[in-house]
Amino acid sequence: MPKKETPGPSVKDPELYEKLRDEGNSKQKSARIANAAAATSRSSVGRKGGRSGDYEDWTKQHLLERAREIGISGRSTMTKSQLIHALRDS
Repeated sequence: MPKKETPGPSVKDPELYEKLRDEGNSKQKSARIANAAAATSRSSVGRKGGRSGDYEDWTKQHLLERAREIGISGRSTMTKSQLIHALRDS
C-alpha cells in the first residue's frame, strides 16, 4: 500500500485534507477547503457565496433583460408573471 503524503505546513486541517484526498479531490482543492474550514467553522464553508433576489422583486424591465440574455423567445409579449415562470423553467 502506498505511503500517504504529508500535506505540508500550509494545510491548517490535515485530517480534513486527507479525507478530501481520499474522496478523490485534487491537492489544491483539498488544501483550499481544509484551510477554509480551519479559518471558520466547517459548517459555514459550504454556505459561502451570494444570494440572488427573488424574481418577484425584479422589475419587468430587468426580467426582460434576463430573458433576453438566456434567449427566451416570445418574451416581449409576456406579462411579468409569465416572464418569471419562463425564467424559472429555463
